[in-house]
Amino acid sequence: MPNKYNNKQPFEPILPGPKDWPVVQLSKTRKEFIEKVRDESIRHIEELRPTAESLIRELEITRYNEKLRIEKNPWEVDPEDEKIFWKNIKSKLIQVSDKSPQKHEQAREILGMIIQRYAEEIAGNFNPSYYKAAREIVTFGFARLLNAAQSKYFAGLFRARRTLRDKIRIRGYVQELRSLARLGTVVILPTHFSNLDSILIGWILNELGLPPFIYGAGLNLFNMKLFAYFMNSVGAYKVDRRKKNLLYLETLKMYSNMAIQQGCHSLFFPGGTRSRSGMIEKSLKLGLLGTALEAQRTIYAQGRDTKIFVVPLVINYNFVLEAPSLISQYLQHKGQGRYYIEADEFTTSAKIFKFLIKFFTKQAEISVTVGRGMDLFGNYVDEQGHSLGKNGTQIHTKDYFLVGGRVTSDKQREEEYTRQLSKRIIEEFHKFGEVLPSHLVAFVAYLKFRRQYPDLDMYNFLRSPEDEMEIDQQVFEKSLASVRDAILQLESDGKICTSPEFEEDTRSLMLTGIKNLGMYHARRPLLLNKSNKIITKDLNLLYYYHNRLVGYNLEHHV
Repeated sequence: MPNKYNNKQPFEPILPGPKDWPVVQLSKTRKEFIEKVRDESIRHIEELRPTAESLIRELEITRYNEKLRIEKNPWEVDPEDEKIFWKNIKSKLIQVSDKSPQKHEQAREILGMIIQRYAEEIAGNFNPSYYKAAREIVTFGFARLLNAAQSKYFAGLFRARRTLRDKIRIRGYVQELRSLARLGTVVILPTHFSNLDSILIGWILNELGLPPFIYGAGLNLFNMKLFAYFMNSVGAYKVDRRKKNLLYLETLKMYSNMAIQQGCHSLFFPGGTRSRSGMIEKSLKLGLLGTALEAQRTIYAQGRDTKIFVVPLVINYNFVLEAPSLISQYLQHKGQGRYYIEADEFTTSAKIFKFLIKFFTKQAEISVTVGRGMDLFGNYVDEQGHSLGKNGTQIHTKDYFLVGGRVTSDKQREEEYTRQLSKRIIEEFHKFGEVLPSHLVAFVAYLKFRRQYPDLDMYNFLRSPEDEMEIDQQVFEKSLASVRDAILQLESDGKICTSPEFEEDTRSLMLTGIKNLGMYHARRPLLLNKSNKIITKDLNLLYYYHNRLVGYNLEHHV
């Protein structure tokens, strides 16, 4: 793999300045862009609901679901006129049913009102000055936290010995990514484990000399005024995951589609949300992924040759601060009520600040792997942007859309293309996942403990008393060495990546993994006690971290 371990120096920008950034061009025509999103969303929804009856029914479903959202799950960021707006929509829908001759026209008018509101809510408002300020605050603030952690004194906040480059290791196809961003439009597709992912990725893309990317940020993050101030101005568009209705989802997808058409590099998490289990994503949300394909087809239909590239990106943490609540949510869902959901961590500005301090003062080195660029059909591309078949011959992606020599729209065909791309992205996530020492020790320890209780199902096993579980250190090291050898073989086969620590001896690797895995959590997933026994204080957490290596068929090496 190119650039196995990171270059400590930032790259030169691929574009000279803000006036050349696509996101700046989009912000200058924000009003006109919103109108285009509205008009195209309406057109598409009318194709899906062509009759007056089906459209009215969809409007009624939307209105009812929005009423439930306002009553049962309101947020501070919601507009003050929410109730008034939807009450007005209800009145207009009642009038539609009373005037049958004009009902289709009236339904279209109501549809336009709703889509306009959604489009204005979703749209970002990029500001180059605010972007620069946010970038400098992140770089300065996070580096000071690292220095304070290193010196263990408050004065460390004002020293500049360490930088984020010392903390974050960037590896992979970096130069290829820079080349593709010059040639066409790039869609970055990262794994998603922590609430800090989007902040880190934003910093990384800037370090790689890339212009700002637009990205979808959860509307809940805009509850905090300080966060909202910056996020509104650095390329973020708002995604309200409470809204599941067709009208909202189509508007959201159209916004993404049309922004990509206009050359805005984009970032979205294809898994949809953070991994609750700790596993690398096994299935992806196809909605936003499909918008890139629709954008590419539209570009070709317009006679343009601009190409859209997708680049997987894998973030590797030794530990995840949110792990206790995430695994609790996962087990609650899988266990059908036998576990309860805890509150999320990002609910107030104070909690976010506390989160950041813990993250940067406790977290061990973070690794980010830039995957190999692909086209929207899962073919690798070279640094000139040419799509390559299995035998290395060039493929013309426009041909995927042609019927009788013309670019055509085929919903079923494009859904199949998107499913194929989804499978390829999952394969690439696993290939470019970097195994850290903490992943390794958690994987081996969990399986060792689990095999002590073969007759219990997983849920009863996770309730087992932790103080009855222990593994002899020598036995543990032997299994650790076996799994490490298997992982190194996978790496030589190009199926996984390993961290620099894998070059150490087995005991050093074990001690590093145990230290990094438990440096934050109050109930440590793994410990080496004074009797040289491997023990756990929290089986749920150990299970979460073990899951990071699920999917590589390593179990029989333990």
